[in-house]
Amino acid sequence: MTSLRRIQKELTDIRNKPIEGLTVEPEDDNLYIWKCSVKASKDSPYNGGTFHFTLTLPENFPFKAPSVTFTTKIYHPGINDEGHICVPVLRDQWKPAVTLSSVLAIIQEKVNNPSPDDPFEPDIAALMKTDYAKFQSTAREWTRKYASA
Repeated sequence: MTSLRRIQKELTDIRNKPIEGLTVEPEDDNLYIWKCSVKASKDSPYNGGTFHFTLTLPENFPFKAPSVTFTTKIYHPGINDEGHICVPVLRDQWKPAVTLSSVLAIIQEKVNNPSPDDPFEPDIAALMKTDYAKFQSTAREWTRKYASA
C-alpha cells in the first residue's frame, strides 16, 4: 500500500528532523492516526500552554489531505469549538507533494500567531480586531484552564 509507505517515510523524516515545540506519536496499532501536541511559543497569547490534537490520515493519503482535530480547548479565531482548524493547506490548497512536517509547521504557526482574517470563529476574530487586550486575556485564561500541565 503506497499510503502506508509514504506515512512511514514521513514519520521517519519527522523523527530525524523534529520540529521544536511539537510532538508526534502515532497510535500503536494504527499509523493513520497521530496524537500530536504543540507547545505555544513565549511570544504567543497561549504562552505556557500545550495543545493536543489528532492528525488523521485518509486511506488514500497523499491524494487527500489529513484531518486535524484539537482535543485541547483553545480560544482562537482559527480553531472552532469542535477543534477543527482553518488552514488552506488542509482544504483547497492540498497537493500530494505537501509533506506532513510542513502541515505540522503550519499548524504550529497558526496556533502561535492567531489572525482575525479567514476565521473559523468570527466572534473571536471580531474581538481580536476591536479589543485585542480582552482577546489576549481570554486566550491566556483559557490556556491556564485547559492547556497548562
